[in-house]
Amino acid sequence: MTIDANNSLAGSQAESLLRTLSQWGPTTTIVQHGGCVFEFKGPFPPGAVGEGYYNLAGATPGFHGHIRLDAIDHIAFQERQHRGRDSYAFVFQDDQQAVLFKVFLGRDSSGAVYPGQLQKFHAIRDGLSVDVI
Repeated sequence: MTIDANNSLAGSQAESLLRTLSQWGPTTTIVQHGGCVFEFKGPFPPGAVGEGYYNLAGATPGFHGHIRLDAIDHIAFQERQHRGRDSYAFVFQDDQQAVLFKVFLGRDSSGAVYPGQLQKFHAIRDGLSVDVI
């Protein structure tokens, strides 16, 4: 697995990235906790900041929550093979390198990563800023 924490976005860009991701269409969000893996496939919900949290307010049933923005130290870029296919994710990590959650780029019905999402992922990775897209 390739997670590049040295080439990462600052945690201060988390809110901008989360707002941007809500406009990308289908993605897959993964949360691992206590040996369990929780997965949501669908558009990342939009949100708003309140009381130190980015509060997810999506219209999609079943995916809601509150992201503590100050817990995000940096956002790394993951690029690897998964079941024989290229896979790309934004990895939200704390100051101890622990993964808080990941947002993977979406796939079409044939299993291919959406080209527009991949182009934006690379633009953010290469420019180290959400503002480059």
